[in-house]
Amino acid sequence: MRRRIDEDSLGRVVIPGGAYYGPFTARAVEQYRVTGRPAHPRLVDAYVMIKRAAAVANVSVGALDRLRGGAITEACDRILAGDLRDHFVVDMINSGAGTAFNMNANEVIANAALRQMGKNLGQYSELHPNDHVNMSQSSNDTFPTAMHVSVLSALRAEGGTLGAVDALASSLSGAAARFAGRRKVGRTHLMDALPVTLGGEFAAYATAIRRAGASLVAAARGLERVALGGTAVGTGANAPRGYRKAAVAELARVSGLRLRPEPDMQFALQSRLAVAEVSSAMRNLAVEAGRIASDVRLMASGPASGLAEISVPAVHAGSSIMPGKVNPSLAECMNMVCHAVVGNDAAVAQAAQAGQFELNVMLPGMLRSVLDSADMLARFVPVFSANMLDGLAANAGTLERGIAMSPAAATALAPRIGYQRAAALFKESLRTGRPAGDLAVEEGMVTKEQAEALLR
Repeated sequence: MRRRIDEDSLGRVVIPGGAYYGPFTARAVEQYRVTGRPAHPRLVDAYVMIKRAAAVANVSVGALDRLRGGAITEACDRILAGDLRDHFVVDMINSGAGTAFNMNANEVIANAALRQMGKNLGQYSELHPNDHVNMSQSSNDTFPTAMHVSVLSALRAEGGTLGAVDALASSLSGAAARFAGRRKVGRTHLMDALPVTLGGEFAAYATAIRRAGASLVAAARGLERVALGGTAVGTGANAPRGYRKAAVAELARVSGLRLRPEPDMQFALQSRLAVAEVSSAMRNLAVEAGRIASDVRLMASGPASGLAEISVPAVHAGSSIMPGKVNPSLAECMNMVCHAVVGNDAAVAQAAQAGQFELNVMLPGMLRSVLDSADMLARFVPVFSANMLDGLAANAGTLERGIAMSPAAATALAPRIGYQRAAALFKESLRTGRPAGDLAVEEGMVTKEQAEALLR
């Protein structure tokens, strides 16, 4: 394989001849062997848009000549169109503050721009990754900005997390409508309680998901304030007058997001509160979705020895040894997704509190966790909604028998016959297997008409 020699401040490095990355990236690949996964595509897009916006802004304020600025923007457009993606090779978890990935982006864009100018790869005397692609920037302001842009994109894009949340709420509302007239025994402490309707239960589930989704929407708005222009410590050092406003405006235009500069730029580098709030909102969403999935599993348990209040669609055979077995497999998978989201949020919380003085350096790990959660929810929640929730069926006979044999009947009779007599009646119902209402009529506690009215 052809090789070339690139050089940076640490000396010479042997690079594959056709690589668009350079010496910093080559060193980073050797050091950061962590997840085995390269940068998330949304992070690549966000970073390339930032570099493009910076070049446009630097040209507009006279800091960068039009030849180099034009070559950088054209190189960025080439990458955003899908070219050269395999040259972003630094692991998703890399150096503190994401410096290694920032330089990976700088080097790929620089070499793509050099080719645009008719120059050779690695001919950095003509266009340099630091001097020109990274002009008026630092890893310390670009990576936080890229975090915000990539997470916003993951949440709001077509097929993204927020759309999946809406689909889940709609499926739950659809189930609520289908089951509106199906009475069943309510449960508290996992024990029989007063009657509810199956539809009412699912309507409450839909409310929980909508409210969790609204919290996620609200948290996402905090990501619209970005750190770009703060450079190394939030003071804007080495950035020319007018650059920050121009760069953020151009980034908003090219990304299609409503971005604006964070008013307190030192805060923008010190704190990762906005990202932590989004992660927390996804955790709360996962807590609710996981609770609902667990209830579905319990309601579907059986069919002979469990609750068997609902039937779940058979998406595949439930067992390799027991013929005919149907498991609530999609609800089980939903639980596992939710557990992973909660774990990711714990990692984000630890990273968010690990910032020190002017910078939080735990950015790559935070971003991996947040994007992982967003991706899992976006991918699987629609499957759970369409292939599990939309196919649920109520087992009417089981639901009605449960009401007839539950303490709900005794509770309904208690205002008429008293708590003590109702408790004794329920125990007799359990012992004999006969409905409490029938026993109350037989023992002369109420008439048949009174019992029917109370139980209704």
